Amino acid sequence: MIKIYQNPNKNLWYQYIQRPKIDTESLFNIVKEVFYEVQTSGDKALIHYTEKFDKVSLNNLQVTDEEIQQAHHLVSNELRNAILQAVSNIKLFHTSQKEKKKIIETSDGVFCWRESRPIEKVGIYIPGGTAPLFSTVLMLAIPAQIAGCQEIILCTPPNTEGKVHPAILFAASITGVTKIFKIGGIQAIAGLSLGTESIPKVYKIFGPGNQYVTSAKEYSQTLGTAIDMPAGPSEVLIIADEYANPEFIAADLLSQAEHGVDSQVVLLSNDRSILEKTQLALNQQIANLPRKNMALKALENSFFIEFPDLDTCFDFSNDYAPEHLILSVKKPKKYVNKIQNAGSVFLGKYSCESAGDYASGTNHTLPTAGYSKIYSGVSLDNFIKKITFQKVTKKGLQKLGNTIEIMAENEELFAHKNAVTLRLNSLKDD
Repeated sequence: MIKIYQNPNKNLWYQYIQRPKIDTESLFNIVKEVFYEVQTSGDKALIHYTEKFDKVSLNNLQVTDEEIQQAHHLVSNELRNAILQAVSNIKLFHTSQKEKKKIIETSDGVFCWRESRPIEKVGIYIPGGTAPLFSTVLMLAIPAQIAGCQEIILCTPPNTEGKVHPAILFAASITGVTKIFKIGGIQAIAGLSLGTESIPKVYKIFGPGNQYVTSAKEYSQTLGTAIDMPAGPSEVLIIADEYANPEFIAADLLSQAEHGVDSQVVLLSNDRSILEKTQLALNQQIANLPRKNMALKALENSFFIEFPDLDTCFDFSNDYAPEHLILSVKKPKKYVNKIQNAGSVFLGKYSCESAGDYASGTNHTLPTAGYSKIYSGVSLDNFIKKITFQKVTKKGLQKLGNTIEIMAENEELFAHKNAVTLRLNSLKDD
């Protein structure tokens, strides 16, 4: 039975907000070792660690065109059509995020604007251990494609036969991925970060993964490679009132719990009976899950809390800062302004989190472990950088020049001042 707590004192909330701990020090030592070997031995190290960690012997790291063509035939028409519908929605939502250039005249004759440029080389990591996450290919490759990234390099672990799941290959081939490699785990992140004989070095790495992948991504930042965010195990928090459907809630909780043993699910309500009915529904539904054992482990990290009112539920949720937040309440729009921290929000009992995971159009690569306090989910913006421009006319310099001179002189940066003074004097001479 999942733990139910009743209105814990606010001073003790921090105990509930903490995510399951991992031994980061030993992880970091493994990561540094793998990165060093990849840096010194390249592809040879990638092959070695794939055999060591994934128990697969590889002759070729890169997926061939023939393998991609075969994958097209192995994906059923039903799945193909589902993927294509998801692609359409994801493209539509992310294309809407393009920013039009706006030229602002900040003062007479001074024009400022900014323009977007794609990050030229990006790496995408797709987990493939316990589930082939072809949906994540769509979530990352589509905005990269819309942004105009020149190289989109995908790494994903192979199965025991040294093959990549056909749905992953199909999804990659229709979303602009330029190269696919059969490499997973720490060694994949090292390959993308450092570059090898086969894998191109990228500028930024995207994608979810287990604690080893997350630690590797964080280490790659110390070597100058950017990452999307420090995302860890998946999580969901649900706020429910007396109008909620306990069976729906249980299904949403289990949809996150089945991601992995280190996932966490949380239910908050001002109605005790909703918590108890959801607990019963959980017990009934989990019995039929193929990933039952994994979900049961995740539930050990999870809890329900009864609060006296919904306002307190939202206060706790903002402190917890969930990856996914579901509002299973009568009038969800009424509470939208109360939400300060969340990766992605689902309004109403029919807005299941699975919709966002697959096909509604929003991105499912989201900040976890409380990082939604400072990070957003992946969007088009993650694949571009902004360059500012300015154009100062003669009139503009005459209007603004003295201001610049005074500020530069008071900072004792006289070369800065002189760059303006010389120009102003030349205009006087003219």
